[in-house]
Amino acid sequence: MNRRNFLKTSLSGTVLASGAIGMGSLFSSCRGEEKQKKSDVELKLSFQEGTAPGETLKERLDFMEKLGIVGLEPGGRGLAERVKEFQDALKGRDIKISAICAGFSGFLLSTDEAVRKECIDSMKEILAAAGELGSTGVILVPGFNGQQPALPHTRETRDFLCEQLNLLGDYAKEHGTCVILEPLNRGEAFFLRQVADAASICRDINNPGVRCMGDFWHMTAEEVSDKGAFISAGKYLQHVHIASRKRRSMPSEDGEADNYIEGFSALKALNYGNYVSYECGCQGDKEIIVPASVKLLREQWEKA
Repeated sequence: MNRRNFLKTSLSGTVLASGAIGMGSLFSSCRGEEKQKKSDVELKLSFQEGTAPGETLKERLDFMEKLGIVGLEPGGRGLAERVKEFQDALKGRDIKISAICAGFSGFLLSTDEAVRKECIDSMKEILAAAGELGSTGVILVPGFNGQQPALPHTRETRDFLCEQLNLLGDYAKEHGTCVILEPLNRGEAFFLRQVADAASICRDINNPGVRCMGDFWHMTAEEVSDKGAFISAGKYLQHVHIASRKRRSMPSEDGEADNYIEGFSALKALNYGNYVSYECGCQGDKEIIVPASVKLLREQWEKA
C-alpha cells in the first residue's frame, strides 16, 4: 500500500470511529456550493515551451492554437532578452503567457549571503520581464535537495524566508505580477513539500505579490487528497502544473492512474481562473499523444 492510500484509509477509519454524522452534513453543504460554482469555470490549459511538437516557436504555437491551448509557460532563464520575441509571436493569437517557470540562479535558503543575493537579483530580472509579458507570476522553489549548504529546518528559517519573499513580493507587485511558491516532493526538495505549507506562508506574509501553486506530480507523492490540497490553498492558488502520475509524462500515458477529477472538482469549487500547465515529458509521438492527452483532461474536467 502506498503512502497516499495508507493515509486515506487511516483517515477514513478515524472519521468513522469518531462518528461523522455532523461531518457528513458539512461535506454535503460543501458539495452544494460546488454545484453552484462549477458550471461557468473554464479549464484554461497551458503548455511549457517544449510541450507541443514543432521545430520553431511559431510551429509550436500553431499546434497549440489548433488544440485550443490558451497559455504558454516559458522558462525564466534569459527571459529579459526574449520579451519582444514572445510579444511578437503571440500578437493576434488567443494564447497568453501564463506563469514563468523558474530560471533564477542561487537559492533563497543558502547559508551564503552571496548565493542568496544571486537568487534575489536574478528573480527581480525575471519578474520585471514577466510583468512586461503580462505573466501570472514567476515560479520559485526556496531550495532543492542538491543545493547546499542550506539553512536548517527551524522556525527562524521560515521567518527568514517570509522576510525575503515579502521583499520580492513588493518588487513583483510593482511590475504587475507575483512570486509563485512551488512545493515539491521530498525526492527533490528539503523544504516546502505540501500545498498547505506554501499557502500558510502566503497567508502569514499577507502580500498580494506572493502566491502559491500545486503540481499534480508532486502532489501524488506528498498529499493525502488532491482536493484537500487545492482547497487548503484557497485564494492563494495562482498556478497548477500537471503530468502523468507514474512517469511524469503526458497525462493519459499512464493509463488509469491519470485521474485528475478530484483535483479538478476542487479547482471548480474555488472558481479557479488561472492556468493548468503541462510540465512533463512524452513517451510517444507528440503529434498523437498531445491531442489525446488534452482530450482526456477536458473530459475529466466535465466530469469533475
